[in-house]
Amino acid sequence: MAPGNSRPIFGKVDFSDVDFDGDVSFASAIFRSEANFSGAIFNGKADFGSVRFDDYAGFVGTVFGRETSFSSTVFKGDAHFGTAVFGEEGDRGPTGADGRGAWFGSATFLGYASFGLVDFNVQARFGLATFKGLADFDSTTFYADADFTEKAIFEGDANFTATVFHGDVNFTEVLFAKVTNFGPMVCAKRMTLSKAIFGRPVTVMIAGRDLVCRWTLWSSRAAIKLRYARVDFTQAVFEYPLSLSTERAPFSLPSGSEVNEALLANCGTATARIATLHGVDAAHLVLADVDLSQCLLTGTVHLDQVRLEGNCTFSVVPPTTGWPPRRFTPRQTLAEEHKWRASQPSAAPGWNGAIPGADDVGPRTLAPAYRQLRKSFEDSKNEPDAADFYYGEMEMRRKDRERLFAERSLLTIYWALSGYGLRATRALVWLVLAMTGTLLAMMFWGLPANTPNSESIGKITGKEVRLITSSPAPTNPTGPVLERISTKRFEASLRVVTNSVIFRSSNQDLTTTGTYAEMASRLSEPILLGFAILAVRGRIKR
Repeated sequence: MAPGNSRPIFGKVDFSDVDFDGDVSFASAIFRSEANFSGAIFNGKADFGSVRFDDYAGFVGTVFGRETSFSSTVFKGDAHFGTAVFGEEGDRGPTGADGRGAWFGSATFLGYASFGLVDFNVQARFGLATFKGLADFDSTTFYADADFTEKAIFEGDANFTATVFHGDVNFTEVLFAKVTNFGPMVCAKRMTLSKAIFGRPVTVMIAGRDLVCRWTLWSSRAAIKLRYARVDFTQAVFEYPLSLSTERAPFSLPSGSEVNEALLANCGTATARIATLHGVDAAHLVLADVDLSQCLLTGTVHLDQVRLEGNCTFSVVPPTTGWPPRRFTPRQTLAEEHKWRASQPSAAPGWNGAIPGADDVGPRTLAPAYRQLRKSFEDSKNEPDAADFYYGEMEMRRKDRERLFAERSLLTIYWALSGYGLRATRALVWLVLAMTGTLLAMMFWGLPANTPNSESIGKITGKEVRLITSSPAPTNPTGPVLERISTKRFEASLRVVTNSVIFRSSNQDLTTTGTYAEMASRLSEPILLGFAILAVRGRIKR
């Protein structure tokens, strides 16, 4: 201890393979030269709080007891903790109960910080820690929760390749200034990146259960590749293109082997699921092969500019169910529509009202969301899928009680006749019914009893002969209605109906009733045929 200095000062020390019984404290000590604790065993509490290591600090293979503190410690040289063990296997738990834990809060690593192959059996905390050089957590295993919150700073690169988190891991407000590859890593529970900042182009690779990225700032290009994870992207900010996609196969390590995903064996499909994009500016967002069936999209800015690639799945309408059976037109829907429909008093079974975090939004809010998604699909030349979102937009407009009754009535007619010009079968059924009605009307009342013959009336005045030809007015058929059904009358009625569909006149003599029936059919039936053609075109257009 130097005169006037209350801090213990050490030169070069070698405590390698030493077995320390009971609690050991080096608090506030200064190690002027190399300090080697590799292979040492701390059976009690190890306190290195506020220590300063001016040179190399070696803790390779060191075994620490239930509580270890490196709080406010400064490592001016390289710090090696490779293959060290913190806590015993029996101490593994979600939290640092009864003092168990490895505390690195406010620690400063000025050189290389190596935690490769370390086992943290107890909670690890790195809050407010600063890593000036490379922070290496390659193949590190955290069996309890890991906490990097309270603005930990990675000024250099950080290596989390093959890192495994058995509990929650929290990177809230952490600064990754120069990180270019974040992962691949495995998290069995929740990983939180809320308010974290990524300063450089980065590739994030995570196989996990939950990923929270609220208010996360991506200051450059980013590619987020996920497996299994459910993502909360509320208010995330990215100033450059960002892609979020599902990695189809397990992540590969530099060695060529695959990341071990045994912790996620019970998570079902590996497809990444997005929980919400609320408040996100989607102008630079690309989504590929993700599940959007429970994603909250209302409140997303520039939703019409989001790019959807690969197999992005949405929720679908319920199947035919209940009695009397209620059938909904098959289509993709938003999660918010499910919640709204499920909340209605007359809701049919099958609508999912249990959407986590969903606001109580109605048709007036949902219609613009559908309209913007439709535009996004149309801009990518995906007309068939765009049709589903046009249908959803029209449904929300029809269900909107704040719109004019006349507008809603017109939309109801449009829906009933052709499913907003998108359901060819519905339009064709109405066309067949209209043609059948016109055909029967012609057979029963439209065709005259007999085809009138032309009459010529002549006048002779001197040497001039004038002949006037006229046709008698058609006579209405009489007698029992069923007796008017004949092959001849059917064939004549069919010609009238067929010509009406294609806007042509049959030039058939008709009664007054038949004339008006033909006029009505020439107006309605071509429209129904047009609806059917429009619906077919919408499904095959590219």
